[in-house]
Amino acid sequence: MEDDHRFTQLKDIVKMYLPEDVPVGAIGMDSNFIKELNINSANLVDIVLDVEDAFGIRLENEDMDRMQTVRDALNIITQKLRDKK
Repeated sequence: MEDDHRFTQLKDIVKMYLPEDVPVGAIGMDSNFIKELNINSANLVDIVLDVEDAFGIRLENEDMDRMQTVRDALNIITQKLRDKK
């Protein structure tokens, strides 16, 4: 249940940065931010900053490098939240 909530939160962040030609419905667990959702690298940095604020976590450069898909991002968020406890 918590995973669904995190996915919804992440989806709400990502949809703000989607280009006009990419529908919100295109955001799935295995969607690649750059290749499938057409999010440019500058917007990906904005997504990372918004994720940090929304989830109260800190993402390092290596986390950003590993964040290729929505699933990757959720796994990183989940791990960071676990580490925080």
